[in-house]
Amino acid sequence: MISAFVKSVQSPRVGDSNNSNNGRGGSSTRSFPSVSVSDDESRDADAPTSHYLEMETANKKYNSRNTQEEDPQQVEDEEEVYIVSQRLGYCSILFSLVQTVILIIMMWQCGVAPLSINPMVGPYPDALSEWGGKNAINILEDGEWWRLVTPILLHAGVIHLICNIAVQLETGAFFEREWGSVNWLIVYLTSAVGSSILSTICMPNSVSVGSSGAVMGLFGGKLAEVICRCCEATKTKQQQIGHEVRKEQLGAVLCSVALVMAFSFIPYVDWAAHLGGLVAGLLVGFAVFSCKIHTITWRLLWFLVGFTVTLVCFIMALQYMYVSGEIEPAEELRDVCGYYQQFFEDYECKCMRDENGGGNSGD
Repeated sequence: MISAFVKSVQSPRVGDSNNSNNGRGGSSTRSFPSVSVSDDESRDADAPTSHYLEMETANKKYNSRNTQEEDPQQVEDEEEVYIVSQRLGYCSILFSLVQTVILIIMMWQCGVAPLSINPMVGPYPDALSEWGGKNAINILEDGEWWRLVTPILLHAGVIHLICNIAVQLETGAFFEREWGSVNWLIVYLTSAVGSSILSTICMPNSVSVGSSGAVMGLFGGKLAEVICRCCEATKTKQQQIGHEVRKEQLGAVLCSVALVMAFSFIPYVDWAAHLGGLVAGLLVGFAVFSCKIHTITWRLLWFLVGFTVTLVCFIMALQYMYVSGEIEPAEELRDVCGYYQQFFEDYECKCMRDENGGGNSGD
């Protein structure tokens, strides 16, 4: 359901703002009769050029006359185009490709775990930690802060990857086409960090990977955009179309968020990462999409609210993580392979580094 909802928001035909024509980006032009040259005329090298100019002038007059005879309202209704910022979701495609390649390499290097250990059809859990998954003891005690970002590039298995990139390439890519790659990247990466922070705080004894927290942040960003632009004027046709599209998106996003959060409490799913990504995307979205508000006073107000609240929340969360001493991750997670061998008799360690920093071949 999540990956399919974008189809409902694309009911108006989408046009590229870079190729817009009189503000109607991407609208089709009326085709007019083609003019062909007979064989005799094409062989006559001395035929006067005025003959062809007259034919071209007549063609333009024909096109102009037929355009004027059409009902303007009918043309307007038929040419309902929703103008977006760019043709493709470049970052959405790039991230999806990188995530796919990394999973393939990880499974080739570290092997595929039995379904009893990893039901997502993927590598052993120690491989996820070794490749940069969220591991609280490494983040808090070993200073590996980069693990707050790298989990978005990793997935637990093929099923996990397909579910996430399906949403990322459809919903996420459409949002990127609306927002532009820079705004999309700000929301996506901020949400990724927010999801890892809350996961470290609430679920310190688990290894987590996946881009679902960042994808939830895109939903949060869309909610922020709808709120920021809910009172936007609808004087022009394009403003009316944009308003209707966002209304449809609001309902679809709320349904998607409710569905994801409902499934966030089943085993092997990190509910804290989903919630953290959603909240982070919503807050930073207020700062990002305040720039689209036409009234300067409201624009500055929403920007200050979004930027200030986002900054304060991140500072408080990081202080709680590193300074409070309240989070006590399991010491056993330093040796992820040994930790999981306690629970699975057939667990094989194929990807952990040895004491000298080299890779373990698993022999």
